Amino acid sequence: MVFLLPGVKFDLDMIKKYDHPAPRYTSYPPATELSSTFTDVDFQSAIAASNQRKTPLSLYFHIPFCQSACYFCGCNTVISSNKNIAKPYLEYLVKDIQNTAALIDAERTVLQIHWGGGTPNYLEIEQIEFLWKHIRQNFTIDPQAEISIEINPRYVDRNYILFLRQIGFNRISFGIQDFNPEVQIAVNRVQPEAMLFDVMNWIKAAEFDSVNVDLIYGLPHQTQQTFRETVQKTIALDPDRIVVFNFAYVPWLKPAQKHIPEAALPLPQEKLEILKMTIEELTSNEYLFIGMDHFAKSNDELAIAQLNGSLKRNFQGYTTHGETELFGFGATSISMLEDAYAQNHKQLKDYYQAIDAGILPTSKGIKLTQDDIIRRQAIMSIMSHFHLHKRDIEEKYHIKFDAYFAYELEVLQLLAADGLVSLSKHNIEITDIGRLLVRNIAVIFDSHTRTREQHFSRAI
Repeated sequence: MVFLLPGVKFDLDMIKKYDHPAPRYTSYPPATELSSTFTDVDFQSAIAASNQRKTPLSLYFHIPFCQSACYFCGCNTVISSNKNIAKPYLEYLVKDIQNTAALIDAERTVLQIHWGGGTPNYLEIEQIEFLWKHIRQNFTIDPQAEISIEINPRYVDRNYILFLRQIGFNRISFGIQDFNPEVQIAVNRVQPEAMLFDVMNWIKAAEFDSVNVDLIYGLPHQTQQTFRETVQKTIALDPDRIVVFNFAYVPWLKPAQKHIPEAALPLPQEKLEILKMTIEELTSNEYLFIGMDHFAKSNDELAIAQLNGSLKRNFQGYTTHGETELFGFGATSISMLEDAYAQNHKQLKDYYQAIDAGILPTSKGIKLTQDDIIRRQAIMSIMSHFHLHKRDIEEKYHIKFDAYFAYELEVLQLLAADGLVSLSKHNIEITDIGRLLVRNIAVIFDSHTRTREQHFSRAI
């Protein structure tokens, strides 16, 4: 059965056939390939090489704390109502910034900053000022830099929102997940509709440049009709971007999900119908399907970047500044340089211990091979633009595409026969049917994870 949607064809038969586990490709190689054999010394060498490239910077700051657990959450968080726990963390985070910044060429300009978590607005206003002061002291920030923060709408008021804008944040994101009270209770994330509209009104009054909201489909007690109401209310909020995540029920990996009764989850067929409806509602209300789970208005930077070919992906998802190299600060954060990735320790005690020892808090990483870099460009082109121009890779890496990717092209023939891709002498184009399965197309170029796809979530 095929449903036609703007820019997308929702083919239930193809989704059922090809929807198997695959990485989200916020990086290639995926983060699962990071190894403890990569040390802080290796990361220092990678930073030195990075300085020679003089690439502009993107910075990520991880605030891991939350006041309560959301049962759907898959992030690395520390749940505590005792906010004193944040004070030593911020002191160590500043030391992390100072130690790493000392290794980075001071002339490299920061074009993008993101605070994530956890819940960054777990911090008090004075703590945000403290951290922000040290970021400015250690980096040269472009006056036009994109500076974004994630918030939990349950823990802000109008003054807090205005403060964030005044201190320098110009983009903001918050999670809705679902407006339905029954769903909210089931996932321990109760936030009344009036609260969400108040928060959006405060954000608009503060004149943020861009607002993103998150929804999740596949949560307990959701039906096509109840989630339609959520989508319609979200459209009424009028955000610039909407991300619609697929809920992955993995209680054996995320113990908090054991609080969610499996019997309350929508059945697979219902879940597909919810996704179809969501895409239909959003694309018929002036939101463009950017890729995977992202939607944006046509005048949003994501849509513009996709149109002009500059859209990329990194560990934060789709980004408008793909030319930057990403440095992550704080426990569990990941740095993504041109030819190396490095992740900090996840446990606070290990993170603190490394900083006390005067070393970078690197727990694992990977040094990319030339093959990794070539495959990364192929995968990211597919993920970001739904096409791959062979000549771009041939000219940049001095290879013969058809010979280098002979195996991949043979596999793609099977997908072409099912209408997911269109193959020509010079190009690989993802069709409207293939767009929803873009992860399952990109994975064909992935030489790392072909034999262990079961470690990843399903694409749909």
